[in-house]
Amino acid sequence: MNASTLVQKIWNFCHTLRDDGVGYGDYLEQLTTLLFLKLAHEYSQPPYHRDTHIPRSCDWPSLRGRTGEPLEAHYLHVLHRLGEEPGMLGAIFFKAQNKIQDPAKLARLVQMIDAEDWISLDVDTKGDLYEGLLQKNAEDTKSGAGQYFTPRPLIRAMVECVRPRPGKTIADPACGTGGFFLGAYAWLTREGATLDKKQKAFLHRETFFGNEIVAATRRLCLMNLFLHNIGDLDGEPTVERADALIAESRRKFDYVLANPPFGKKSSMTITNADGEEDRDALTYERQDFWQTTSNKQLNFLQHIVSMLKTTGQAAVVLPDNVLFEGGAGERIRRKLLETCDVHTLLRLPTGIFYAQGVKANVLFFDAKPKDGKAQTQGVWIYDLRTNKHFTLKTRPLRFEDLQDFIAAYQPGQRHQRTASERFRYFDYATLTARDKASLDIFWLKDDSLDDLDNLPAPDVLAQEIIEHLEAALAAFREVAAALPARVPTLNQ
Repeated sequence: MNASTLVQKIWNFCHTLRDDGVGYGDYLEQLTTLLFLKLAHEYSQPPYHRDTHIPRSCDWPSLRGRTGEPLEAHYLHVLHRLGEEPGMLGAIFFKAQNKIQDPAKLARLVQMIDAEDWISLDVDTKGDLYEGLLQKNAEDTKSGAGQYFTPRPLIRAMVECVRPRPGKTIADPACGTGGFFLGAYAWLTREGATLDKKQKAFLHRETFFGNEIVAATRRLCLMNLFLHNIGDLDGEPTVERADALIAESRRKFDYVLANPPFGKKSSMTITNADGEEDRDALTYERQDFWQTTSNKQLNFLQHIVSMLKTTGQAAVVLPDNVLFEGGAGERIRRKLLETCDVHTLLRLPTGIFYAQGVKANVLFFDAKPKDGKAQTQGVWIYDLRTNKHFTLKTRPLRFEDLQDFIAAYQPGQRHQRTASERFRYFDYATLTARDKASLDIFWLKDDSLDDLDNLPAPDVLAQEIIEHLEAALAAFREVAAALPARVPTLNQ
């Protein structure tokens, strides 16, 4: 059975569970925990005989042999017990819960997973299966899972520009379900690439490091990596369940590939002296940061700079406000241009992210040793936004849409770049002389502004209107959340 058929078979069962109130995300979480137990059992059998550290009372056969309420009760026991184990095992099952309340349907899911010999599937099939499930989950806009899912064509393009080398470390401080790790893994194991025994071992255990603060998303990431043959059942997970911004990274990395969460405010909430929740009050007091700010993207940008070795390279998805915001934003941009070699900016089109109304870019920069000189000579900007129209369903972004940018980027030989209609160079003096050192630069004429014949197709236009309205609604909600709960009257 090929990956697409298997994805559809497993996903179809979700429709049955929807009637019981089990959403896509909850279903995928249950699938993850059960699939891990089945794989661990297969690895414990001949010819592998691996010690999975799973107690016999909590292994796959202990589930397979039960039905009805005894199965439900035992499954709850398994989740709780394994969540207390150390290493990868405890990380996979941390705070795992049973979201399938009908014991008969839980038994059916166990039987469906048991019917497949998962180890016999090659790495590509298992990986494609899980990636397919993650994408289906991201497409369910009600679940909000799309915020953890970066378009795979974009990841592939970013990786092919950076071209990470074997034996080097790769980090993502907001790794979600592990998309950038898998994109880099695909590049390092692409057809024609050769890895020696030492490089294969390094790729398996020592290449990828990340943070994911949401326990359920981290679980999905660890399973995603495991199904792609990254990490060991009995090893320590290299994806930490922690806020990456709290403190400086304990180690430096060769590459950082990331799409930090959108939204200016922190993902954490603190309580003020009056017992009221206040997201604006949270800032990160880091001595290694250039500026203290509550803007989450600016903090992630500063953190990523601090994560890089002096020879490190980064490719980061950032929203437009990072390019033009004043105050701390301007000071951080000037410091970034001064201390790093910021060499390329890709202006992304709208309609490619599951978070609606997002305008984003990919910023490519290299760390440099401190020598007192400005490290950025100039920035090449590629405009893939003007007169480009994409939607998630009718006109999704494809890898082919990014190939002209990759060719213009000239991976491995950036000194041979040439300007084109969409690709232009702006030197350091020009950039720093701009108001607020803004990198929000565009030069192409937007044909839709004055030529009705060039308007996008109706479905594209309708989707763009929806995205703008949703973005405006989100902005109103943010303003409303910042207002006091009650406005005092004149009599008070």
